[in-house]
Amino acid sequence: MTLSVLLGDYPHTRPLKDGTIPVEGVDCRFESVTPLYSAFARMVRQLDYDVCEMALATYLQAREAGVPVTLLPVVMIGSTHHRSLTRLPDGPALDPRRLAGQRIGVRSYSQTTGLWVRGILREDYGVDASDITWVTTEEPHVAQYREPPYVERSTRAGSVAQLLRGGDVTAAVLGPRAIGVQGTPLVPVIEDAEAAGRAWTERHGTVPANHLLVVRDDVLKSAPDAMIALYDALARAITQTAGERDDTPAGRAVAAGWSDALANCLETAARYALEQQVVRTPVDLARIEKDTSFLSQ
Repeated sequence: MTLSVLLGDYPHTRPLKDGTIPVEGVDCRFESVTPLYSAFARMVRQLDYDVCEMALATYLQAREAGVPVTLLPVVMIGSTHHRSLTRLPDGPALDPRRLAGQRIGVRSYSQTTGLWVRGILREDYGVDASDITWVTTEEPHVAQYREPPYVERSTRAGSVAQLLRGGDVTAAVLGPRAIGVQGTPLVPVIEDAEAAGRAWTERHGTVPANHLLVVRDDVLKSAPDAMIALYDALARAITQTAGERDDTPAGRAVAAGWSDALANCLETAARYALEQQVVRTPVDLARIEKDTSFLSQ
């Protein structure tokens, strides 16, 4: 069995890619795409891969749109996102409770980091997604999705950080890996973001997931044993590389298998998505878990 597999480069994917941990009975053809998130649109629009890492918000939208993919319970990356709402270091301090009426930049309205930030603003600071104009630089990955009226596409070419530097927006949403690599040092809007993030995780019993895995439904139907082998190998890799991850939210987020933490994460993300019109219908979480029951057989 040969599978085309798109995974990011992490300590827990390295053993699969270099063959240290084999995927029994499967010849995995590991693809490489830069930036990784550009592959998500190719997966949900053209089903370009058999198995693909995918942003959580993209998956929720794809599922609602009827894209034939199934979620695999493997959190590839995640973290808290109180520090992901940023501003220029030499600009005025911003009160997150007073962001109504402001313009905030984000790569795409359906970017998963943006989903978590908007949920935090509503839940912790009383600011709804519709209170803000969200200025985006890219379209959604899922072609069928239509953005709410309080979302607009920027006419300025460039990154979200460039929107901030150009004065087009007051603040910007950037994922943890993007902060500090777009040419401008940025600081969190939320004061003591680390403590606020810890309080959020304690309250919700989970760490926000950003990327999980999906498999094409036709591949899952025709080769369930191959999916079990891939899942088992990745779960082993996550366990064996645990020492390379520190005891931070990002380190704790990486995990394989259904758990209370994953259920809490998906329930919260699904609620946020519905509140923000990232999806328009409630997410059937029980069905999502049932679809991967083959992993426990």
